[in-house]
Amino acid sequence: MAKFDILIGVLLLENFVVVKIMLTAIIVGMVGTYFMRKQGMIDLKINETRLGGNIIGGLIFGAGFALLAYCPGTNAAALGEGNLDAITGVAGLLLGSYLFALSSRFSGGSVSKWGSYGKLTLPEVVGMRQGVFIAIAVPVLVGILVALEVAGY
Repeated sequence: MAKFDILIGVLLLENFVVVKIMLTAIIVGMVGTYFMRKQGMIDLKINETRLGGNIIGGLIFGAGFALLAYCPGTNAAALGEGNLDAITGVAGLLLGSYLFALSSRFSGGSVSKWGSYGKLTLPEVVGMRQGVFIAIAVPVLVGILVALEVAGY
């Protein structure tokens, strides 16, 4: 997942290996956390939904991913593999974090608080209980995985 040709293939919609890995992780994580929570093994800590911070952060993330073809995780993996182009990503991460800290000091963090909706989960947004949502979402996601595999992606 840290290879440039694989990641650029995702962006060009030619290679879906990363998508399949992410969908598999979502399925396993969704089912696993649901049952661990039911057993009392974990307690979910859900952050507040804030549209301002999510939109701005998503745009910055998307721009960085489009320019470098690495997200923060794959950038770190690529750097660990010795890919020198990943140094640019690390520099961008550090500079971006510094600029965010500076801007938050001057704005009082107000931008990241725009559109605060409290602590929401996707099942709540669509008006379902978590178990029902998972019972519908898992077969749909598995179907997408199978369709990608059958199509040769």
